[in-house]
Amino acid sequence: MRRREFLGVLGSAAAAWPLAAGAQQSGRIRRIGVLMAAAESDRQVQSRLAVFRGELQKLGWTDIIMETRYFASSDAETVQRYAKELVALQPDLLLSQNTNTTDALLQQTRVIPIIFAIVSDPIGNGFVASFPRPGGNVTGFTISEPTMGGKWLELLNEIAPSVTRVLVPHNSATLSGLPSAEYYLSSLRATASFLKIDARAAFVRDASELESAIVEHARPPLGGLVVIPEAFLTAHTLEIISLADRYHLPTVYSLRHFIQLGGLLSYGNVILDNFRRAAIYADRIFKGAKPSELPVEAPEKVRTGGQPQDRESPRPHRAADVARPRRRGDRMRAATSEFGTSATCRRAINVRYWARSDSTRTSASGPGLTLS
Repeated sequence: MRRREFLGVLGSAAAAWPLAAGAQQSGRIRRIGVLMAAAESDRQVQSRLAVFRGELQKLGWTDIIMETRYFASSDAETVQRYAKELVALQPDLLLSQNTNTTDALLQQTRVIPIIFAIVSDPIGNGFVASFPRPGGNVTGFTISEPTMGGKWLELLNEIAPSVTRVLVPHNSATLSGLPSAEYYLSSLRATASFLKIDARAAFVRDASELESAIVEHARPPLGGLVVIPEAFLTAHTLEIISLADRYHLPTVYSLRHFIQLGGLLSYGNVILDNFRRAAIYADRIFKGAKPSELPVEAPEKVRTGGQPQDRESPRPHRAADVARPRRRGDRMRAATSEFGTSATCRRAINVRYWARSDSTRTSASGPGLTLS
């Protein structure tokens, strides 16, 4: 779906801004091509774009035309067609949502500056040469650091210590041919070894295989899930939440989006902040900076969200604080305190997943699953 937006229509509001920030940076209109892997009706996507537009306006760019293309399917032809359309418009800048959209845009241009907002492994995908010196015409922001794999497992172990088996479903592969999950699996496996947890990844091609993998994983007792940040998994949010609930699998999600739709617990980057920072990079590019001179940056903020005692806007953590060396478990205990004590979380899991009237599942799980 196509959408053109002209930010200059908000000129009346801009008149109230401070002159230093509100003055248009140059006499000509700037054009930005935007490629989003979601439906136009997706409220999350619109919130992210609103943050991007708002930050540009704060920086003084009031005359901006945004040509946006939305696609909700994984149809490669549609992605390529929209990428080709945007490049043909010869915008001053291209804003790319994720790995798939960035790949599509790079296939169409190696000249127009591209900023990606939420890519997991830009080096592994061949987008950039390195974080400090990207090279080429693309730079941007990662959605998570590879060490997050271990942190998700630590958090799952903290709130559900009886879990001994963890499944990490995934769908896409990086352009280098390695499974996308591998970006996170190294740290996850190291943590699993320390915690004596059997962790494995499962490649799934569609919703049917996703369900089959989760059902098979749920047959023996003491299982759990870790859901990594991936477009396919996000597109099947409701299915994953339903399966986790139906088969009593405690699950840690990488995105708060899952929690807002009924998931148990999330721990990850504040994605809106990536779009705000993308606008700051756009400002620098409009002023003459080259993408090759702008380092790829990791998340600055992460936050925990959960159903028990959850709050509308939990206090974000600075990523540097979360990564600060502490005793194993301290970081996760601090994270769980954002929405309730570990004991509260364990009671919630016991009620939601294991202490049910399903006599077959209860007897299979055994008495060790009483976590309160």
